[in-house]
Amino acid sequence: MNIKRIILASNNKNKIKEINEMLPNHFEIISLKEAGITEEIPEPYDTFHLNAAAKAEYVFNKTGKLTFAEDSGLVVPILGGAPGAFSARYAGQPSNDLNNTLKLLKELEDENERSAYYETVICLKGLDKNYFFEGRCEGSIDFEQKGANGFGYDPVFIPKGFNQTFGELDDSFKASISHRSKAVKSLIDFLGSLELEKE
Repeated sequence: MNIKRIILASNNKNKIKEINEMLPNHFEIISLKEAGITEEIPEPYDTFHLNAAAKAEYVFNKTGKLTFAEDSGLVVPILGGAPGAFSARYAGQPSNDLNNTLKLLKELEDENERSAYYETVICLKGLDKNYFFEGRCEGSIDFEQKGANGFGYDPVFIPKGFNQTFGELDDSFKASISHRSKAVKSLIDFLGSLELEKE
């Protein structure tokens, strides 16, 4: 199995760009479109782990190539964990970042308890078993949208220890502290350990 050429089970340009910038140059990420998969992959479950595993399995079964799938979202404990695994379609279909964010602000308009965290779960499929890698970024939800960087709920998410939203922070700096960067770093470390074993 070629561990340096991996299919990312996504066509989300923002995610692909963000993850590509984190990976060492000798790794090549292939999008779903490049792998010849054009259909929408179902995400039927209510947990990040199950959705990531389902997406990775779907693509691996179609291609037979090493695949990793990522599911991530925003978790707000005061809302019972919502939007959670439904973050991308919180306000309904078709999914829309602005509508999702406005719904979140509406749900929290009478709340002072606004702690939240972003969570990412990556599932790697194609080796001896499924491997999972996780990342979390703690923070809180602002009372209004600020900044135009990032995507999703970034304009209202303030990472812990900061007073600016992800939407206001520089993309490269955000990538260094984000939930996705932590999960991807764990994936890279694992792939690096496999390379060392082959040497």
